[in-house]
Amino acid sequence: MHFRLVRPVKRKGTTNQQFNQRIPADVRDHAVGITLQIPVGSEIVRKTVTPKDHAIRVSLRASTPNEVKTRQAQVAGYLETVWQGLREVPIVLSHRQAVALSRDVYAWGSLAEIDAELADAESAFTGEIGGGVYKTAMARLEAGTDPAGRDPGMLTARQILTRRGLLNVAPHSVELLAREVLRSLKDGFAQGDRETAGDYTPDPKASRFPPLEITKPPITAKPDAEVSLTGLVADWWKEAKGAGRAVSTYESYKGTMARFVAFLKHDDALAVTPDDVVRFKDHRLAEGVSPKTVGDSDVAGLRAVFKWAVGNKKLPINPALGIQVVRKKAVKTRGKEFTEEEAKAVLAHSLNHKGRETPKLKAAKRWVPWVCAYSGARVGEIVQLRKEDIRQVAIGSASGDSLWVMTITPEANTVKDKEVREVVLHDHLIAQGFVAFITSAPPGYLFLTPRKKDGAVRGVWQSGKNRLQEFVREVMKDERVQPNHAWRHTFKTIGREAGIADSVLDAICGHAAKTVGGAYGSVTLKAQRDAMERFPKFNTGPVAGSREGSKSSEGAK
Repeated sequence: MHFRLVRPVKRKGTTNQQFNQRIPADVRDHAVGITLQIPVGSEIVRKTVTPKDHAIRVSLRASTPNEVKTRQAQVAGYLETVWQGLREVPIVLSHRQAVALSRDVYAWGSLAEIDAELADAESAFTGEIGGGVYKTAMARLEAGTDPAGRDPGMLTARQILTRRGLLNVAPHSVELLAREVLRSLKDGFAQGDRETAGDYTPDPKASRFPPLEITKPPITAKPDAEVSLTGLVADWWKEAKGAGRAVSTYESYKGTMARFVAFLKHDDALAVTPDDVVRFKDHRLAEGVSPKTVGDSDVAGLRAVFKWAVGNKKLPINPALGIQVVRKKAVKTRGKEFTEEEAKAVLAHSLNHKGRETPKLKAAKRWVPWVCAYSGARVGEIVQLRKEDIRQVAIGSASGDSLWVMTITPEANTVKDKEVREVVLHDHLIAQGFVAFITSAPPGYLFLTPRKKDGAVRGVWQSGKNRLQEFVREVMKDERVQPNHAWRHTFKTIGREAGIADSVLDAICGHAAKTVGGAYGSVTLKAQRDAMERFPKFNTGPVAGSREGSKSSEGAK
């Protein structure tokens, strides 16, 4: 879809710039009365087109050149879609379709419940709050009076059509819908009045509304303007990959878009509407997917890809903009870290494992939980360790003054913040034989084997994390605790008990500084060594009280 961009306009008294575009002459008459829902950044600005309007003016709510440019294109794209819709062959509604559409107002019996902009229309019916409100409304409906000088039925009908994306409906069909709107409002008000009087008998008229079945005239796109949903993700990734975005983000977006395409049963990005995104959201929730996943993965993924497409002039609007998922606050019934007995059980399970599996998986089950316990690292960061990532570092001129250090680097596969960090190994790991294991290991990955045909590690890396999760679940049964991630919480909890500064714990775990000042300077290996000397060892022996401050003697026992 091609659309003409206009230059933003500066306004007096503000640094924010304004969008200003004339309404095309061929659609101006059809546009009058329509309430536009204009996307400006992350907000939606509503504007009703009046007979006096010859242009659409709206503040872009931004002053920086890049943001102004992006929002200018966003608004222009949205309006071009509206104008194009008004140029289509007008839709003629059947009586059945008008009745189906009018159900939107019957369901609430209140215009303001549909859209805040309709509150004025509602007041034209009610005029008051409190007792007798429904009878007053019905009396005005029957008398056909409108004390505000407007036609609430027509206003509501146009709002319903706009919300449904039906922008070009024949005038006589709008009038037909307006009549059905008034009838449905009357039924809804009557039911409300009965309920106010204490009668909650189901209204038989509630079942008179048929399902809505309307086929919009297809928008014919030029061959060079066709945009596929799957193609958008691929194009986004070409750019995002060069900018250093994580592969996991791409995989998440790709999976979300594949599910969206399967749900829509088409791959046409230009045909997607906000209603499609809402229906997809509702579908995912109905499948039992958690609101957090739907909001943070599904909707957020669609919004991000569509935002990129709008910014690169592939789409006129972002149909996922403003779509939200309501979620309830989770009830916290325990901490996110392991208890002492849980940590003891997991580490003992690791230490005593004798299963039959590949040598690298067996080594992962033996060492990864212990390394996580003494570093607070993410399990994926340890699974991807290579032999060359463990080395001995001299920290002073004195003979033998050196430390064993683990390097966590995105070069191995992936690190969440994309920053390399070094972590001093705890003496207890060395005493158990971890350095000896490293020394005897062949070059390359310690706990996974890259795919033979192309050397890829992503799939086997994910599989390794999954196997470790299953392994820990054999003894850690509490589903409220994440079996791998809990080590990060456990490490910080114990570190604070030992009096280690949060800034040092953050550096070891790879957490960002909490303040701007905290980002200045570095946590040295010497500072880490002092912290590790204060960090108590885990004891997997049978005696209760699983952590001791004494030096290790033989391994973990």
